[in-house]
Amino acid sequence: MAAGTLYTYPENWRAFKAQIAAQYSGARLKVASSAPAFTFGQTNRTPAFLSNFPLGKVPAFQGDDGFCLFESNAIAHYLSNEALRGSSPQAQSQVLQWVSFADAEIIPPASAWVFPTLGIMQFNKQATEQAKEEVKRVLSVLNNHLNTRTFLVGERVSLADISVACSMIWLYKQVLEPSFRQPYPNVTRWFQTCVNQPQFKTVLGEVKLCDKMAQFDPKKFSDMQPKKDAQPKKDAQPKKEKAGKEAGKPQEKKKEKKEAAPAVEEMDECEAALASEPKTKDPFAHLPKSAFVMDEFKRKYSNEDTLTVAVPHFWEHFDKEGYSIWYGEYKYPEELTMTFMSCNLIMGMFQRLDKLRKNGFASVILFGGNNDSSISGIWIFRGQDLAFTLSDDWQIDYESYAWRKLDPDSAETKTMVKEYFAWEGEFKHVGKPFNQGKCFK
Repeated sequence: MAAGTLYTYPENWRAFKAQIAAQYSGARLKVASSAPAFTFGQTNRTPAFLSNFPLGKVPAFQGDDGFCLFESNAIAHYLSNEALRGSSPQAQSQVLQWVSFADAEIIPPASAWVFPTLGIMQFNKQATEQAKEEVKRVLSVLNNHLNTRTFLVGERVSLADISVACSMIWLYKQVLEPSFRQPYPNVTRWFQTCVNQPQFKTVLGEVKLCDKMAQFDPKKFSDMQPKKDAQPKKDAQPKKEKAGKEAGKPQEKKKEKKEAAPAVEEMDECEAALASEPKTKDPFAHLPKSAFVMDEFKRKYSNEDTLTVAVPHFWEHFDKEGYSIWYGEYKYPEELTMTFMSCNLIMGMFQRLDKLRKNGFASVILFGGNNDSSISGIWIFRGQDLAFTLSDDWQIDYESYAWRKLDPDSAETKTMVKEYFAWEGEFKHVGKPFNQGKCFK
């Protein structure tokens, strides 16, 4: 069964498809949609994120085994089960047909009509009227198809229903007022049947159909565009005397108009960008300076013998007031299968903790073999609290582990630090042989 993390911003209808599919299939899906787990416009621009998702777009999925996917339809497909994907070649092809229909026929006119009412795109009367006609055509196709059917493919909900319904959420919430949707009763009946399924409701909550068609509000649009307008004004200031200045402005507006229609993905992201502007602060800045130099210990650990040099250096210089030692154990060993996948799980966590390297160190070990393994490790953090709650991206994986703070003066801690740092010893608390170790430094 698939398990992993979905990166997105709040209320992203593209991400809804994957979330609803996971509700049906039972896939274990964590959603990272807000700080500190994920901050749109910041997290998705980091080297660690871009190494897995080169476009920097969301939704993006990373499995607990390190498997990565971008593009919402691919993610939803991966998180689905056979019933959702279609149990025969014919059903699978029909599901793909309607998923493609949603992308090609519904989303473009829906975006052109709805986005201006949300204030995230400039209003264009001609484009809006054309979009309304295209939506009517789409609704007619769906209404005829659903005249004798409860769902789009087969007798139960499939990925086709999930994809098409999600692509129509904002249409029904913003602009499809009763008089407009009246000629298409089969579509509305089907849509309400879908969104009231428990699996949909868990993700979407109550979906209220609009009573009155939303209209473009110039003030709302202006309020949502301050950052885009601010830069051109600054650049324009010293050039006011230049003769060609007035000719430059219309060109910029034309460019915006041209780009607005196809930039559906970017416009969709504008909704989240507004709430994601605070700059990242050093979460350890409030702590007093420590005499323990983490980088010096890491050099000893990397370049010299662990047992005779690195471990003694650690205990000689460790500052128990300024740092803390933690034991972390993966809570779902029954889900670990192939050892290489378990190692990907460990390294995926390390990768997402890139900003913690300066103030953290860990030695994590995979014990056992294929289909019979466990993961546990020793972590060193700046401060006395579990560090994962302090900054962006650090919370993604830590809830999958059970954490215990260790007493640096106890014999148990001395033994565990020695064994985990050296990757050798009895490991009496584990009960499985050492397989391989991974180091976060």
